[in-house]
Amino acid sequence: MTTGTTSRIWCCCRTLPVMSTAPVTVVTGANSGIGRATALHLAESGHTVYATVRSVSRAGKLLEGAESLGVGVELIELDIAVDNSVRDGFVEIYERAGRIDHLVNNAGVGGNGVVEETTPARFAEVFNVDLCGAVRCSQAVLPGMRARGSGTIVNVTSVVGRFGAIAQAPYVAAKWALEGASEQMAIELAQFGIRVAIIEPGITKSSIFGKNLDLPDTSGAYALTYEKMLQMYIAGRTHATDAIEVARVVRHAIESDDPTLRYPVSWGSEAIISGRQKMSDADWVALGRTESIHDYITAFSDVFDLDIGT
Repeated sequence: MTTGTTSRIWCCCRTLPVMSTAPVTVVTGANSGIGRATALHLAESGHTVYATVRSVSRAGKLLEGAESLGVGVELIELDIAVDNSVRDGFVEIYERAGRIDHLVNNAGVGGNGVVEETTPARFAEVFNVDLCGAVRCSQAVLPGMRARGSGTIVNVTSVVGRFGAIAQAPYVAAKWALEGASEQMAIELAQFGIRVAIIEPGITKSSIFGKNLDLPDTSGAYALTYEKMLQMYIAGRTHATDAIEVARVVRHAIESDDPTLRYPVSWGSEAIISGRQKMSDADWVALGRTESIHDYITAFSDVFDLDIGT
C-alpha cells in the first residue's frame, strides 16, 4: 500500500484552494456506496471534504459525481486497516487543512459465515477493518478536537450491530463491537464538547452486494442457515434504500442542534431494531428453529413486519 500520495481538490476538473471558513470533514471509504454519497452530499452542503480511498486510481465515479455537482472533493489515499497508512494520510490532511472538524468512519467490509465455520483469522480480518479502522482514524483526529473543544465522530455501523443476522458472524461481531466502542466514546468525549453519532443503516444500495458473496458452508450442516441469509440478500436487493438517504442522515447528525446518539436509516433498520427490542430472547432463539425457508420467511414477517419473501 502506497501512502502519502499527492492529492488535490477536484471541482469540474479545476484545482481549488481549501476554504478555511468551511467545516473540514473526513469521510472514509468514499469510493462507493454510502461513503461516496456522503462525501458528495457534504461537499454540496458546503463542507470541505477529504475523501479517503484505498486507491486514487479507482475513484473515478467519485470524481465524476463531484464534477456533475460542481463541487470539490479532496482525495486522500489511505488504508484504514494499516497503522502507518492512517498516520500518513491524516498527517497529510492536517498539513493541507490545518484542522479536522468532523470524521465520518464509514469504510468497512462485510463477512459471511456461521461461527463454527468462520476461522479466527477471518474474524480478526473483519475486526481489523470494521472496528480497528474506525479506532485508528478516531485516534488521529481526537487530540485536535479536544484542543478546540468541538468536533463530531460519526460511526457508520449497521442494523446488524443491534441483532444477530444469521450466517454473518464476523460482520455482526465487528459491528456490535463498533456500537460498543461508539457508546464508550460518546460518554468519554462529552466532557470535551465532542459529539458522537452512530448511524445504523439497514439495506442500502451499495457494492457490498457484489463483494460479500462468500458462503463457507464447509460442513454442509448449515445449508438452510445460508439459505435464510441469502433470502435476506434477495429481499434487500429489491428494497434497498438509495445511499443518499444515509448521507442526509449523516449530515443531520453533524449539523443538528438537537442530536441523538443513534440514527436508524434505510430499509428494515427501524423495524428490525424495534422488533428485536420487543422480543424475548426465547422468541429470538425460536427463529433459528424454523425448519424451512417458507417457515422462516413467515416468522420473520410476523416478528419484524418486513416482507423478505420477494
